[in-house]
Amino acid sequence: MVPHRSSRPAVRRVVSLVPSLTEAVAATEPGLLVGATDWCDHPAGLGVVRIGGTKNPDTARIAALAPDLVIANEEENRAPDLGALRAAGLDVLVTEVRTLPQAFTELERVLVRGCGLARPAWLADAEDAWRDVRAAGPAVPAVVPVWRRPWMVLGRDTFAGDLLARLGVANVHAGHPERYPRIPLGELNACGAELAVLPDEPYRFTHDDGPESFPGLPCALVSGRHLTWYGPSLTEAAAVLGAALRAAGR
Repeated sequence: MVPHRSSRPAVRRVVSLVPSLTEAVAATEPGLLVGATDWCDHPAGLGVVRIGGTKNPDTARIAALAPDLVIANEEENRAPDLGALRAAGLDVLVTEVRTLPQAFTELERVLVRGCGLARPAWLADAEDAWRDVRAAGPAVPAVVPVWRRPWMVLGRDTFAGDLLARLGVANVHAGHPERYPRIPLGELNACGAELAVLPDEPYRFTHDDGPESFPGLPCALVSGRHLTWYGPSLTEAAAVLGAALRAAGR
């Protein structure tokens, strides 16, 4: 079968403001990328112009690169920066990813309809990897910090929360009105969780930095890239995250 290809001509120059999307483009057609953020560390050794952070990109430098397309995300990038890029005459494609199915849809929109590429084999592999993922038993209530000083956790409508739910972990703050609420540590320890899930990004929780704050609670130290990134990492995320959760006894 011939892979589906967008009728839109493939663009030649892309700037990515999102680490997940940088890796997705690089894994599909690396020659398209001419610029990426300082946080875009996958794939290793990516030789493109660095244009600042996701929250403070150098919009003038991006414009000087004359990209055919800038790819961004409504959560990771600020509206004023995206507005400045559009005001400079650039085409900006903004994604929204809050669930696993939405991630697959948006990746296809970026790569196929946005960049004019053939649908990559790794995207089909990622869909296959998650298709039969089912929780083995009752969901385990968990608290999922993403920052400390102050403590912040996953709240409602998050991509990471959706992945965890598919793996049998119920985020106890999934009903919070905020997506990333700040909650004092005392409340986190009194919320009824039976597990703490500690990713290594955006805050780098480690064996020596994080578990001590949840005495008596099993802690699963997980890969932040596999929990929060949507791209080629999804091909192995279910297995990687599942192994980390099992290591914590869940």
